[in-house]
Amino acid sequence: MNLRQIIVRPVQRSEEDGYREMMQAHHYLGALPKIGETIWYIALLEEQWVALISFSSPALKCAVRDQWIGWGFRHQYDRLHLVTNNSRFLILPDWHFQNLGSRVLALCEKRLPGDWQERFGHPLLLMETFVDPLRFTGTVYKSANWLFVGHSKGFRRTRQGYSPALSPKMVFVRALRTNTQKLLSQPVLPKLYYHGERKMMLTASQMESLPDCFNGIVDPRRSQGRRHSLSTILSIAAGATLCGMRGYKAMSDWAKRLGAKARERFRCRIDKGNRVVPSEYVIRNLLTRVNPDDLDRALHKWNTVHGKQDETLAIDGKTMCNAMDAEGRQTHIMSAIGHETKICYAQKK
Repeated sequence: MNLRQIIVRPVQRSEEDGYREMMQAHHYLGALPKIGETIWYIALLEEQWVALISFSSPALKCAVRDQWIGWGFRHQYDRLHLVTNNSRFLILPDWHFQNLGSRVLALCEKRLPGDWQERFGHPLLLMETFVDPLRFTGTVYKSANWLFVGHSKGFRRTRQGYSPALSPKMVFVRALRTNTQKLLSQPVLPKLYYHGERKMMLTASQMESLPDCFNGIVDPRRSQGRRHSLSTILSIAAGATLCGMRGYKAMSDWAKRLGAKARERFRCRIDKGNRVVPSEYVIRNLLTRVNPDDLDRALHKWNTVHGKQDETLAIDGKTMCNAMDAEGRQTHIMSAIGHETKICYAQKK
């Protein structure tokens, strides 16, 4: 078999049903749905399919991968789009020839960054994969110069959170650039690698601490008809903003996506056994009526505790559109922002 005649290309739309059927029939995990950023490839020899391989969104959490990269929890959530997971790799029956697997991986590595940039509008820096040690030893990845970084903790993500898997998996990574670790772990990411709004992820302790910061603020709402506490509404609005949400609707949508544990940490009220988040109207109504100075002091108190990762600050001034003082002058705001956390430590009119 001449491995130089092997070619790899993305699956065409008309071929997707056949791809799914073969993956379902021959891969021990079956087929995967095409969700989010995913590219399916086929390896061909003289128009005959010899292997199927797919790349999709990476694992949200993987301790050994994250330790190898060296990124912090805040940076991780904002940079996962630069990582892809080799979620399936299948060499079809009758095509198990020596070095075929490593050849297919090498060909995918050559064209994947360009295909990803063209299809999804942003580059890739790292590939990852998980290998079940009860079935395989990862020989094909080792032959293709992938790096074994350790074992996963054996958890898998479900709708209810995380539950134990049957066994920990071997974790392999393959850098697509020589400076991948440096790029992914540095405090400020080059603009080339931004994709949409910059985001962070709140830790459990950060969520739990937010409501306490707003306990001393006077509630401007009437007592009649109050269903959500002021501290819960403001902490959800602050949490959504820290995670990159802009606008009342985005805050509301972010709140609706919170899981049961997160809603408990924000102290959402219980209705018929379930934790309920405030609506867009409730968030907007409170934010437009609460005293802004009290809100700023509360957020500053939270920042002093959780903003310790910042070694440098950026000072910037803005002129607020359509904001006039009593004498008809436009309002100017000066802010101090942390380079690493993007947290606003102080604002001065």
